[in-house]
Amino acid sequence: MLNNNLKILHAGALRKPMKEIAHILMDTVPGLNIEMDYAGSRACAYAVLDGKDVDIIALADPHVFEDLLVPDYVEIFFVFATDQIVLAYDEFSKQSSFINKENWAEILAVKDVVFGRSDENLDPCGYRTLMVWQLAEKFYNIPGLYKSLYNKCTQDRIYPKSIDLAAALMEGRVDYAFKYLSVVKQFAFKYIELPSKINLSNPIYWDEYQNAVVEVRKKQGMISQIKGAPIEFAVAIPKKSKNMELAKQFIDILTGNQGEIILEECGLIPC
Repeated sequence: MLNNNLKILHAGALRKPMKEIAHILMDTVPGLNIEMDYAGSRACAYAVLDGKDVDIIALADPHVFEDLLVPDYVEIFFVFATDQIVLAYDEFSKQSSFINKENWAEILAVKDVVFGRSDENLDPCGYRTLMVWQLAEKFYNIPGLYKSLYNKCTQDRIYPKSIDLAAALMEGRVDYAFKYLSVVKQFAFKYIELPSKINLSNPIYWDEYQNAVVEVRKKQGMISQIKGAPIEFAVAIPKKSKNMELAKQFIDILTGNQGEIILEECGLIPC
């Protein structure tokens, strides 16, 4: 009996492109039912570890596959897009008339300015933000910058996933947010583009990015160390997928010409 159900689990930052590709596949396959769920990438991986029924998993960092899912749950994954970290804000953010790529750290230090990030234990955008802070300390030659940013971004300003942080910025709960450029463009936020030596966008600076290291908590209290690297998004079909053929069709669209157009429109750079 033909299985016309496809279950997709993806990083919150990929919500828009995943939905658009799903619509293309549904137009191609009559009667297709697609179920979509999203979370921070590490939270997605933990869901698969806990037995969640998934046909496709798309994450914001291939390292999550390597760290948690390969080889027991996923045999192979495909990198399909790249991105960068930017500092997002809107016209009502405090000090937004003065902030630029040279003084952003100084602006964030102002007492009543509130900024947020996502949780490094659940979402790659969270640990990549901490990497950007580490790299910025050296790049701008501001001793103690990482510690001061880390201490000021208190627990109530740390969100489970990047999409939650976007909502916090829209609602004015934070003035600034460290986010992927693709998500910022999808929400039409204003943003500061950070230098490529610190924004994790350029493979030329791979060695420098590797100097940034963040520890994240795994289940059972274990700790994993993650080194800085250019941002990549990856997708895979779990070994226990119940609909391999439809999953392959979805990935073919994602990595083909139609997918490239959608990814570019969503602010991502197709690989």
